[in-house]
Amino acid sequence: MPKKVLNGIVVSDKGNKSITVLVERKYQHPVLKKVIKTKKKYHAHDENNSFKNGDSVSIIETNPISKTKKFKVIESNK
Repeated sequence: MPKKVLNGIVVSDKGNKSITVLVERKYQHPVLKKVIKTKKKYHAHDENNSFKNGDSVSIIETNPISKTKKFKVIESNK
């Protein structure tokens, strides 16, 4: 099964080697046929503390690093 790759914006970089990424998705409701926008926050591992608030990043699913961190930053989207 392929690993999830998500694109989002960093909303918090307060943790050591951790960031919080806000991911927005759009999908069509199966019954109403209306396009719905959802937002979800993911905690991601940032080894070098190199990303700051407002940066656009890509994250990939990994083995659990801690209780809440199951994603790792792979690149910055500029």
